[in-house]
Amino acid sequence: MIPLRDSIRPRRRPFVNWLLILTNLWVFFFKELGLSQAQLSELFYNLGVIPVQVTHALQTGAPLEPLLLPFITAMFLHGGWVHLGGNMLYLWIFGDNVEDRLGHFRFLLFYLLCGMVGSLAHILANPTSPVPVIGASGAIAGVLGGYFVTFRHSRILALVPVFFFLTLMEVPAVIFLALWFVIQLFNGAASLGGVVNPVAWWAHVGGFVAGMILIKLLTPRSRIRNKYPWW
Repeated sequence: MIPLRDSIRPRRRPFVNWLLILTNLWVFFFKELGLSQAQLSELFYNLGVIPVQVTHALQTGAPLEPLLLPFITAMFLHGGWVHLGGNMLYLWIFGDNVEDRLGHFRFLLFYLLCGMVGSLAHILANPTSPVPVIGASGAIAGVLGGYFVTFRHSRILALVPVFFFLTLMEVPAVIFLALWFVIQLFNGAASLGGVVNPVAWWAHVGGFVAGMILIKLLTPRSRIRNKYPWW
């Protein structure tokens, strides 16, 4: 199913969500597109999260500080048009409402934490992988998890495949997102059996679960949000 819009309109302008989308687009268009394949691979290895490096550092007691920055920079790199377009579509549709619930600053913190937890989940599932993890998928999965907990009564207008055709259909958000999570979980479990796949399924699973938890921890009390709307 391809989401097109949701039924809930935010009360405030989602400035941070817009900024995150623009940053991802800027990095892709101005930092990635002009690179050769060799240069792109070097960029991913320098700024992506490499599981085996983190595992080795934990096992040997090597400094972790040089490995921390990629947990942030990896979220703003994408492997191609489909990777970027899919992530930004989901962030555009679901991010504004989660930002409206949390407030601008807390939403940014929520987004980054979910992305980092997603990377950690991928490392736990693939501790010896030398392949760098890139993309905003873990963070956006966190946004979906937060939306799943907070906006259960929302409806998603989506393109739904029916045999060989796509049809427009309104799907309850709780069903849409539950199906999305089950697919990630199923593919993640399959990847543990040695199936080679370029998708970091466990980053999606970890990010989603983190979003479900963090949305509860970071949602401010009404009186605090009314007094300090930026927080």
